[in-house]
Amino acid sequence: MKTLRILILALFSTTVLLGMTACSTHAPAPVIQKTKPAAKTGQIPLRDFFKNPVAAGFTISPDGNKIAWLAPWKDRLNVFVEDLASGKTTRVTGTTKRDIYGYLWIGNERIVFGQDSGGDENVHTFAAAIDGSGEVDLTPFENTRTNLLDDLEDDEDNILITMNRDDPRVFDVYKLNVANGELKLEARNPGDVTGWITDHNGTVRVAIANRNGQNVILYREDSQALFRPILTMDFRTSFEPLVFDFDNEKFYVSTNLGRDKMAVYLFNPKSKELEQLVFEHPDVDVDQLLYSKKRKLITGAGFYTDKHHYVFFDEHREEIQNDLEKMLPGYEVVLTSTNRAETKGIVRTYSDRSLGAGYIYDMESKTLKKIADVSPWLDEEQMAEMKPVSFTSRDGLTLHGYLSLPKGEKAENLPVLINPHGGPWARDHWGFNPEVQFLTNRGIAVMQVNFRGSTGYGREFWEKGFKQWGLNMQNDITDAVNWLIRKGIADPDRVAIYGASYGGYATLAGLTFTPDLYACGIDYVGPSNLFTLLESLPPYWENEKQEFYIKVGDPVRDYKLLRKVSPVFHADKIKSPLFVAQGANDPRVKKAESDQIVKALRDRGVAVEYMVKKNEGHGFQNQENRFDFYEAMERFLDKHLLQ
Repeated sequence: MKTLRILILALFSTTVLLGMTACSTHAPAPVIQKTKPAAKTGQIPLRDFFKNPVAAGFTISPDGNKIAWLAPWKDRLNVFVEDLASGKTTRVTGTTKRDIYGYLWIGNERIVFGQDSGGDENVHTFAAAIDGSGEVDLTPFENTRTNLLDDLEDDEDNILITMNRDDPRVFDVYKLNVANGELKLEARNPGDVTGWITDHNGTVRVAIANRNGQNVILYREDSQALFRPILTMDFRTSFEPLVFDFDNEKFYVSTNLGRDKMAVYLFNPKSKELEQLVFEHPDVDVDQLLYSKKRKLITGAGFYTDKHHYVFFDEHREEIQNDLEKMLPGYEVVLTSTNRAETKGIVRTYSDRSLGAGYIYDMESKTLKKIADVSPWLDEEQMAEMKPVSFTSRDGLTLHGYLSLPKGEKAENLPVLINPHGGPWARDHWGFNPEVQFLTNRGIAVMQVNFRGSTGYGREFWEKGFKQWGLNMQNDITDAVNWLIRKGIADPDRVAIYGASYGGYATLAGLTFTPDLYACGIDYVGPSNLFTLLESLPPYWENEKQEFYIKVGDPVRDYKLLRKVSPVFHADKIKSPLFVAQGANDPRVKKAESDQIVKALRDRGVAVEYMVKKNEGHGFQNQENRFDFYEAMERFLDKHLLQ
């Protein structure tokens, strides 16, 4: 499953701006000063990049008569609903402590949504009637995390969720009544299942188990049958069930079984064979499938090279896409959802210079109506372009990435910030990134590189990152810097590194293992000690721990390796200024990871700026905390990179 390949990818999104809370700096000194750098001509106010959107997360009700979206209320993202006939808008939720992560329609009169507490990622499932009469926590259990499994579109009273109430390490499947909170156990986790898949009737039919580093695919014919293993494979072989066929007999999978790049196949669980190749791409993995529930038809596939692309197998769906792209030229256009009759849909636009807008599309009349611009205060003419680039690593590997240059500046001798992505088993994508736009607006070029170990480029490229934290993965980031210097784009004396999660680790590794390369660094919720990182993984990752040992390193067998590449043990090599930011409730990269590196440096008399937010986790979700962080970042870069 895809989730098995993502270790510490930050929760916060760079395409949908989220929420707000109070600031606290970690004592003892130095205190982060609140003075802002003097405004310069042409600079866009910092908060314009990071404040909550006007609207986001647009959806349409199953009957097509209402739309919903997330919008700010008391500085928190809440759900609003509009009746299309009357035009009446109702605020459905009233959360004031934390933004709503996401929501969905259950029937036409109720929504459900997820929300955690202070970034602890123990997401509870809430329900609210769309008349605004209030919301209720349907899973009010301490230290419990829930995930939506199936919205059961033919059942307006129930949904399927997974929940780790009985054992924090594993998730059982429950049917949850969204009206009264009644729970009914649908599938008990034997202790090693890491994922469940339902058919079109909402029956749990497939389970993915992790057994001693092997992925086991379990299958059953119906709800009365026992799950039985049908495939066993090394975890390096991806096998991701996507959706059942419309007879509920076979299912579509994205897999690299017997190949390097993941492709979409139709799989027969009875014969245990891949029967039909649906789509493959020679250069990248394919794991997106488009289909029509109404017409019971696979309509296309999606894949990501430098940008997102579609291929269509159905003339009607292709015609819809072509019509939308003609009406909305210059943008990536995505049909995000439809009503059940598939006569109306929600359309979103995106680009590298705009967060775009949401629209209602009438497929019968082929008319488009704008709901709202996401962030209308940002003028895309003032935004920088994100350009796909590639270069060759020191050992001959082709690496892809994105380079964003300050608008109107020549690509010569610029201050540069290297921004390694989180994960690390993820990848950077083309699109609007508020951090990138903020930095380029301040005159700083931004380089993002999909170093080895990133996903999307095939199994071999992914495996080249195994046990390469601080080694070849870091060399790829260093090679990106040197490529920019050789091309004359980067001023070698003005290069910074900043990243979140794994990117925070890469920041610390860059300052530690290549201390002369960077003028300064910013570590955002990044691990500094791989021993304590692996010891403190969330309990619900326990089944994947052996995979982590293979991909990162075994604390016993690879003791020397982990000590060699853990920055905290080599903090004496750091000589460039460092700013560290951490959420106190982070369940993935515990606060101790940041405490350790800060203490190691302060014990040497090195001043480190350290920001801790008491009501945040793996990334700052609340709006005021984001403001504090990026304002501190601006002061830090203005002092150590731009002066």
